[in-house]
Amino acid sequence: MAINLNKDAVYRAAKVQQKDYKVSDGGGLSLLVKTDGTKRWLFYYRFEGKQNTLGLGTYPDTTLENARRQAEEARKQIVEGINPAAIRNAAKKAKQIVRLNEDRLSDGLPIINSFADITRQWLDSIAHLTSEKTHTKKTSRIERLAFPLLGDMAINQIKSSDVLASLKPMIDKSQLETAHRLHGEISSVFAYAIVHNLTDYDPAQAVTKQIPAQKKKHRAALIDPKQVGQLLRDISNYQGTFVVQCAFRLSPLLFQRPGEIRQMLWADVDLVAKEWRPYVSKTDFHHIVPLSTQAIAILESIQPLTGGVQYVFPSSRGDGRPMSDNTIRTALKSLGYESDVMTAHGFRTTASTLLNEQGWSPDAIERQLAHAPRDQVRAAYNRAQYLDERRKMMQSWADYLDGLKNGAQVIAFRKAAN
Repeated sequence: MAINLNKDAVYRAAKVQQKDYKVSDGGGLSLLVKTDGTKRWLFYYRFEGKQNTLGLGTYPDTTLENARRQAEEARKQIVEGINPAAIRNAAKKAKQIVRLNEDRLSDGLPIINSFADITRQWLDSIAHLTSEKTHTKKTSRIERLAFPLLGDMAINQIKSSDVLASLKPMIDKSQLETAHRLHGEISSVFAYAIVHNLTDYDPAQAVTKQIPAQKKKHRAALIDPKQVGQLLRDISNYQGTFVVQCAFRLSPLLFQRPGEIRQMLWADVDLVAKEWRPYVSKTDFHHIVPLSTQAIAILESIQPLTGGVQYVFPSSRGDGRPMSDNTIRTALKSLGYESDVMTAHGFRTTASTLLNEQGWSPDAIERQLAHAPRDQVRAAYNRAQYLDERRKMMQSWADYLDGLKNGAQVIAFRKAAN
């Protein structure tokens, strides 16, 4: 194949004609002389049976020597099974992405296909699956702890060592719960990237065993009946606002999660049916909480004050929000119950422990705690199966607590079989 057929003077002397024409330099390289006087270097070649044309620049800005060098490089790529046009297009696209990313960074947006970019997409895709509060916490955790190291890295370039490096500060500080949560979220981002063909594997998987196992920390709770009786007497003497008094007195009777109680909606309370039907976001189902006569009395006492607003226990700020999540914790502390003795969440442990000792059905107790089975069919079945028993149990529990509060010598008993 003849190449380098002409000297530069031939191309310099090429004159404009009535039609476009080409001056061949051999080996597929030609100079196209257009009717407007423009001269362009073109490289013609066949790849996988198809004719292709590659522009190499205008003459004389692109010299003959430069054009020949580009043509030679293209010939080598073809021999190696590489389409020169594909290389050119990829480089052009890369430049476009660089310019686009510069604009995105100036606008405060993440780099395309970076970990931060894909994380944003993943967070948007799961927003409807979690509560706004949970989603905000998840977003904040990843932004604070993962983005500083991984944020600007291309999703398909991140290695297991990079993931471990982002978790190392938490591991070193023994913040193992946070480390495990963040590791799971990083892995979820890569799972999203894999199914969207943005990367081929999850580098977080290999890091799993590098995070020490977390020792489960149980929230402090009183389970001795005498101590529970004293706690109930202290609660009845609590001098906080009336709204907080009612929420405080109701907590031992319902033993639901503190966040669920403080966000109780009047729309979910049926005083006639003696039921509270909250939606439990943690386990994603609608729960039924039978209300004892003691619980009904508390709700009826606060209804004239808050019945006209959304929440049973509204914030004292009057901003339309529920009572603060620190309120019951602060109330317990004001009575001398530190977090290593009794917690707001501890009312659940107190009820579960003592009711099990009294012989109530473990399944009924678990159902009342809103520990729903993962199997939704089984969950619906249990809802119907244990409701009558839970009504009896909740009234019996309220009566039992009254006995403890009044100082009676209440002895744990085995519930008679039905």
